[in-house]
Amino acid sequence: MTDNKHALPGSDRKELPGSSCTGPLEDDNERFDVSLIVRRPDAAGFQQHISSLCQSRNPDAKVTPSSPALLSREEYARRFAASLEDVSKVREFAHRHQLRVVSENRVTRTVILSGTARQFMAAFGVRLQHYQHASGNFRGRTGAIHLPADLAGIVTAVLGLDNRPQARAHFRFRPPIRPAAKDPTSGSYTPLELAALYDFAPGDGAKQCVGIIELGGGYDETDLQNFFSSLGLPSPAVNAVSVDGGKNSPSGGADSADGEVMLDIEVVGALAPQAKLAVYFAGNSDQGFINAVNNAIHDTANRPSVISISWGGPESSWTAQSLDAFDDVLQSAVALGVTVCVASGDSGSSDGVNDGADHVDFPASSPYALACGGTRLNAGKGAIKTETVWNDGEQGGAGGGGISTHFPLPGWQKSLKAVRTGGKQATLAHRGVPDVAGNADPETGYKVLVHGQWTVVGGTSAVAPLWAGLIARVNGAAGKTLGYMQPLLYPAGACRDVTQGNNGDFAAASGWDACTGLGSPDGKKIAALLD
Repeated sequence: MTDNKHALPGSDRKELPGSSCTGPLEDDNERFDVSLIVRRPDAAGFQQHISSLCQSRNPDAKVTPSSPALLSREEYARRFAASLEDVSKVREFAHRHQLRVVSENRVTRTVILSGTARQFMAAFGVRLQHYQHASGNFRGRTGAIHLPADLAGIVTAVLGLDNRPQARAHFRFRPPIRPAAKDPTSGSYTPLELAALYDFAPGDGAKQCVGIIELGGGYDETDLQNFFSSLGLPSPAVNAVSVDGGKNSPSGGADSADGEVMLDIEVVGALAPQAKLAVYFAGNSDQGFINAVNNAIHDTANRPSVISISWGGPESSWTAQSLDAFDDVLQSAVALGVTVCVASGDSGSSDGVNDGADHVDFPASSPYALACGGTRLNAGKGAIKTETVWNDGEQGGAGGGGISTHFPLPGWQKSLKAVRTGGKQATLAHRGVPDVAGNADPETGYKVLVHGQWTVVGGTSAVAPLWAGLIARVNGAAGKTLGYMQPLLYPAGACRDVTQGNNGDFAAASGWDACTGLGSPDGKKIAALLD
């Protein structure tokens, strides 16, 4: 079978707004890699396991000897790795089209192929072209990917033909302080100060690993040593993990992705100083992003119990195949007891899309991610005075939140309503974002050290590592994992309700809202979820 006859469901791509085509790739002999994700054996059995596991986490559920248990990575590999037959069919397809098999990972169900643009265009029935865009030049395509009949239903996603920048880091530096100000970090907080304000239970993350996903930038060891020394803490063990050739590559610019990487490590490392930190570096594309999270979840060397993601993009900018492939990876995290904390975005209810409609950020909008929204926190004398929705009208930053257009309503959000700024309530028909929140306003942000300079950083990218650090502390103290938290969290009343402010089209309200979710953490109540 050699003819490409079947369009891969959900693979249709549109041109990136603001980009321009500069020519075809037919004569480009440079080789690149493409990832094929194959189906999960016994998909029905896996879905039943996930569903039963979620139901058993409901506080009112009766735990019986037959209740589903979390899977070890080894057991997951035995039960749900890709079949040898399916991988063999992909290998045969590659051979027919003179594509080289770079790697096969049955656990992540990923086969990586290498070839030229001409070879991939012939193999998948696509046209690849060069594009220019303000965010960077990329290799792109429009339309659908096509598969031969013998791979239809076996290959669920083909990633990397188009390598446009897929995500952005959700961090924002505080605007310059007035020259008269003596302390450029005044009004901001160290992670330890926030832990005290949010009443984190004692803990240091011992025997835990936190995975941190980065799609660019890097960290500097000297900065880390100086930062943790200033807090009277030891420097955590940080391990850079390369995914698809990504690596720790600090640029030397504080306003680059380095600011994101340093923020993530410094927040998690301060809150869980005895935890091991594994930083997974990958390219900024849907292929790189998905492969990084997939590798982190199934990493048998580092074994993270919680993962922090501070990157994302509007749900509308992803293909359906990528949304579903990523969501499937996050379901694997549920089965393994890994919590995945994800920033909900910094551009309010529009998520930066200029079409007049509401949008949510992905992967925060997956029901299997703990979506982290943003607040503005004001404190004094060691106590919180006020906490409102982060929305800086002048600077344009606001916590992301709203209602997904792709993912169905999860059971733990049934009966909830979203409140619009005008006061009108709407029953949720799809997944509501975020789940939780925390300090994110750059004006009240986090004191961090980047390239030798103390600065203040905010954005929901700070909230994901805040929650990841809290969860690592809780897991270490309890000797077990919070894992998939939402079924436990929603009925528990374990968050500080935020009832003032809006993120554009959605307003804060008593209980859950589409700005700050259930609210900011009440650390000791979060720890009690594992009692």
